[in-house]
Amino acid sequence: MIENLTDLTEEVLKGRQITREEALALYSHPLDELCQCADRIRRHFCSNQFDICTIINGKSGRCSENCRFCAQSIHNHTGASEYPLLPDEEILEQAKINHEQGVLRYSIVTSGRRLSDREVDGMCRVIRKIREEVGISVCVSFGLLTEQQFRKLKEAGVSRVHNNLETSRRNFPNICTTHTFEDKLAAIRAAQAAGLSVCSGGIMGLGETSEDRIDMALTLRELGIRSVPVNMLNPIPGTPLEHNGKLTREEMQRIVAVYRFILPSASIRLAGGRGLLPDKGKGCFTSGANAAISGDMLTTAGITVQTDMELLNELGYEAVLCNE
Repeated sequence: MIENLTDLTEEVLKGRQITREEALALYSHPLDELCQCADRIRRHFCSNQFDICTIINGKSGRCSENCRFCAQSIHNHTGASEYPLLPDEEILEQAKINHEQGVLRYSIVTSGRRLSDREVDGMCRVIRKIREEVGISVCVSFGLLTEQQFRKLKEAGVSRVHNNLETSRRNFPNICTTHTFEDKLAAIRAAQAAGLSVCSGGIMGLGETSEDRIDMALTLRELGIRSVPVNMLNPIPGTPLEHNGKLTREEMQRIVAVYRFILPSASIRLAGGRGLLPDKGKGCFTSGANAAISGDMLTTAGITVQTDMELLNELGYEAVLCNE
């Protein structure tokens, strides 16, 4: 256990990066004090800023990859919806609806290993329309693209790319074998080389250890990632992980608090699975988390934008675009 958490907090506030050993020690520290100190770090580096975004499932199902948690993989049997790229008009209309609700960033997510060049060109067309007609910031999650493809998307108006690591390098082969951790890193670096900011995090509850969680956070720190989704596994029937236990609110609070110590200035974003928490994430938003994906997830129901906006007001947050 860390003997004096206040001293460590002060060092983080002054800019020191904590070590792997210190991060592991935080896992055995009393939760209340840990969360209070994490929230102090959050206030120091992020003030009352809260980054809220929404996603649209722009292409669903029939994914060739064998990610063990995913409802959209052809290797799993979940009954998830299957459809090709949505029409431009539908993607544009949802962008308008989200913008009218006060959402500042809209993310288009597609299933599959990567979009083809033709599909990327089609997405560039609709992204230009969104930027011209709506003005909302656009994020995309199109898989393991090349730097050239990312450059096309940036020219069309994309500001951010999402690509989760999912878990640590050590644990990744237990989760997926059709692509590698290095493939993930290559795509993230390609997006960064194209001048795009990157949103990347992972899923908690895959069977990983606390060391795996910390190692993933340290990799994100090395990559310079400033937007970090923390998903909680929703064990979906028909996937190999359908019998995994759900994490508790206290476990999620500890995870986001430790992540705040490792990534003090990042937007730590509650994402998939948040609706499984009894307080819908409120405890995490006072334990270091300061961002969320609102509305429906890819294949599961989420929390409405209106409900989240009311929660932000209650907690004294202001919705802004962070770490663009």
